[in-house]
Amino acid sequence: MSFISLMGALEIGLIFALVALGVLISFRILNFPDLTADGSFPLGGAVAATLISGGHDPWLSCAIAAVAGAMSGWVTAWLNVRLNILQLLASILVMIALYSINLRIMGAPNVPLLGEATVFTPFIGEGGDSAYWIQPMVLVAVVIAVKLGLDAFFASQSGLALRATGANPRMARAQGISTNRYTLAGMALSNALIALGGALYVQTQGGADISMGVGTIVIGLAAVIIGETLIPSRNLWIITLATVLGAILYRLFIALALTADFIGLQAQDLNLITAVLVGFALVLPMLKAKLRRASGAK
Repeated sequence: MSFISLMGALEIGLIFALVALGVLISFRILNFPDLTADGSFPLGGAVAATLISGGHDPWLSCAIAAVAGAMSGWVTAWLNVRLNILQLLASILVMIALYSINLRIMGAPNVPLLGEATVFTPFIGEGGDSAYWIQPMVLVAVVIAVKLGLDAFFASQSGLALRATGANPRMARAQGISTNRYTLAGMALSNALIALGGALYVQTQGGADISMGVGTIVIGLAAVIIGETLIPSRNLWIITLATVLGAILYRLFIALALTADFIGLQAQDLNLITAVLVGFALVLPMLKAKLRRASGAK
């Protein structure tokens, strides 16, 4: 793999680290099976691309995209806590609705950003020759800021209440915690991070496309599972770190598989590679437990 390919994989991995952190909040912390990600990721991209192409500030566009993602997550949670619709079904309903909403926002199946100013533009010199390493460095700063912000939030009283809501809602309610309110807030935060990832993604890829969200939830889950398998811990700041590393490693594995000539895989095999990696990540904890039991028996 060339250095440029390596930096490209790191770039995409850092973007999906934001997605993985969002998935971590919904699936692991809130215990809320959420498929909204497949709609909120392109929603963030659609909002950001539309605003940037309209001449608005890229950072402001990212912030508005995150707010739009938060609204989609809030609606999913509202359908569940207020209308008692099953969690998975509520997220599917919102995901389907977002497809039409994203088309409305963009006004077309895709919105190009070639030649438009992005969040990376101020850091890249004339000619754009340094973009292949500048963009990952900017994304590293964004991901670190988000991770540290989440760590600080989860250590606060509100963060502890959110964690209690997912861990044991009955006990949380007994302690006076409004579990419905924290579920709404947690789902909003989860999809805000996913939409932020979508907003940054379109700026690295040169445009937004209506189909860019397909498989987003699978990638996020794969990153979370890989991180938990490689760095098992009950400490939340280590869990968030493992999630970020899991997303980066996932993209590196994909890049290695696609660039390894002896394997013979091509770009159209991406979904196949994803399925194999996710399956392996799911089975790996069981294999580790078996090996641990076997070594203990000896």
